[in-house]
Amino acid sequence: MAEILVVRHGQASFGADNYDELSEKGRNQGRLLGDTLRAMGWTPDRAITGSLARQKQTLQEMGFDVPPEEHAGWNEYDFHDLLHSRFGGQAPSEVIQDRKTHFRALRETLAEWQQGGVSGASESWAEFIARVEAARQHAAETEAERVLVVSSGGVIARLVAATLQVPDSQMIALNLQVKNTSLTRFISGRGKFFLHEFNSVPHFHDSDRAKLMSYS
Repeated sequence: MAEILVVRHGQASFGADNYDELSEKGRNQGRLLGDTLRAMGWTPDRAITGSLARQKQTLQEMGFDVPPEEHAGWNEYDFHDLLHSRFGGQAPSEVIQDRKTHFRALRETLAEWQQGGVSGASESWAEFIARVEAARQHAAETEAERVLVVSSGGVIARLVAATLQVPDSQMIALNLQVKNTSLTRFISGRGKFFLHEFNSVPHFHDSDRAKLMSYS
């Protein structure tokens, strides 16, 4: 049996020209999570990220001495592409830069995407589902006992929704709950794959550390 711990990356640079970089808070989140896992006696036998910089940087900040693997199936859906496509090629600036407006538009766009809409997007909902499943299989087919994956909120939400066999609409609600550097734990083996823990943040469980918690 393998324990697969899927971590959402640390806080990225929302509103910046290059979103795909950890903020200073994001780097601190990654370091704190790594320290907390080691204090709990949990270290990985295998580590995997997608190809996104914020995912790789989070793993680096966690500080585990294990050679990283890369599987692009763990990459987030391209929310900038989805939003721009839905708005005819260019989303209004407030949709990209204002958090409240951004997440309202994203929720609506994801629902449309799941129903086969946003036809101009670079990736369909069906293609997203297929690559997340491929990434899951890649992580689960292992002799390792402890597998650490650093991924993104949408991928984690899809994996949880698929494992629990809940409607696609529930994936959106799950997606918007996933905290930066939260832990979602799966158990895999003997042809089974099940959810053990969702969106846990043991590294933020005191008043000072809780100030570092973020959702985007």
